[in-house]
Amino acid sequence: MQNLDCINRLINCFTKLPGVGYKTAERYAYKIVEEDGAFTKDFCDALLSVKANVKFCRRCGNFSVADECNICAKRGGDVVCIVRDPRDVIAIEKSGAFNGTYHVLHGVISPLDKKGPDDINLKSLLVRIRDEKITELIIATNPDVEGEATANYIAALVKPSGVRVTRLAQGLAIGTNLEYADQVTLSRALMNRVEI
Repeated sequence: MQNLDCINRLINCFTKLPGVGYKTAERYAYKIVEEDGAFTKDFCDALLSVKANVKFCRRCGNFSVADECNICAKRGGDVVCIVRDPRDVIAIEKSGAFNGTYHVLHGVISPLDKKGPDDINLKSLLVRIRDEKITELIIATNPDVEGEATANYIAALVKPSGVRVTRLAQGLAIGTNLEYADQVTLSRALMNRVEI
């Protein structure tokens, strides 16, 4: 049998992508082998273009092709939403419910993963608070152990400066049946109840 190291190398590359197991990586690799040269060239050009052109916004840390992302370039304001990564910016933007700017941490505090406060984008947040006269930070990290630890750390770090720190409400999603909700979700829903 012929040596197919090049295909195995491609399969191994695909397995490094999040959520891609060996079988899926194998399907991707064989699909590329089966496609015509134009598809493969477009695919390679897209990968190279992303690596060459996409960088982080100097202000918020979001993905951008310029020094400032589109959001920072168009919006000002004194309210900043803090998120874990650029994908969270996209999710909040799709909601249409927030009109301020963002600050992307590029991770969360996670001692198990050996990530501390110095390993995420916090220093530039403190500079922004000082220079941009920010009055409120909305912390929108995931409601898991690492997200909560990061939120609490930021709140403790920032509150002495007089900036209001809020957290996204947590609780039951619309359409959830109470009988299927877990205890933590029900507890959060009760704590974060609102008047109607």
